[in-house]
Amino acid sequence: MGMSMLADEIAARMNGRLDYVKREPRRILDAGSGSAAVVESLRRRYPQSEFIAIDSAIERLHGSRRRRGLAARALAALGLGGSRAMRAVAADLGRLPLADGSVDLVWSNLALHRSHDPLPVLREMHRVLAVEGLLMFSTLGPDTLKELRAAFAEADPGSPHVHGFVDMHDIGDMLVQTGFAAPVMDMETVTITYADVTTLARDLKSSGEANALTARRRGLSGRALWAGLDAAYELWRRDGRLPATFEIVHGHAWKPRPRPAPTDVQPVRFHTSARMQPKTGHGSGGG
Repeated sequence: MGMSMLADEIAARMNGRLDYVKREPRRILDAGSGSAAVVESLRRRYPQSEFIAIDSAIERLHGSRRRRGLAARALAALGLGGSRAMRAVAADLGRLPLADGSVDLVWSNLALHRSHDPLPVLREMHRVLAVEGLLMFSTLGPDTLKELRAAFAEADPGSPHVHGFVDMHDIGDMLVQTGFAAPVMDMETVTITYADVTTLARDLKSSGEANALTARRRGLSGRALWAGLDAAYELWRRDGRLPATFEIVHGHAWKPRPRPAPTDVQPVRFHTSARMQPKTGHGSGGG
């Protein structure tokens, strides 16, 4: 199993969680487009919903659009195709080109970790969600690629080479900070095995996860680095394969209705009582 199959499997698990959501969204945002499972499962579940796919990488959008076209034709042949449009937009997830409250479901499968700071992305997702709209996402946690990180640390000490992933509890705090209600978070670990480091790197690149390897020292000899990396990673080999751990963080939260301002506050009026007039005393005349 490679990263693309992992993304499809996680998308299928996310979709299963929608069994408990009874409302059909009018418009769905696929934030971080790329998974074919979004087409095959979400479109089947919500055939009348309008889909908007947004990603900063144009190549991911092109691949997603091709898969969406094939899936749409397949669904139409089965009589399951909807009449609503599907749009693809190249944009930063931290600056979504959508109006406030314009979508009912934000779906984000293995995309949130691509941002070094997820907080602005979560703020934008909250902004574009309609009241009582749902955010459902998956992302990668800090144990992801722990073997690769350790091998790089051995091959090139003191220079980071693997993207730092945000902890599940920190993401939960961010959800509350941005105004989401009732966040639910959980985590699972998946291990994918590879024949060698080169195959792992190719899989990360082809799946759009090349950013996981971008924090590298400039000018370092690539050949020397990869020779050291290959030797260090060999210490992890088990049963003839190199393991790569992926910590999968699942989460969902709702955009609540704004709390109404208190309306039962009554002004308190103070009335000044009439001033007491001093009594005037009259002395008795003396004889």
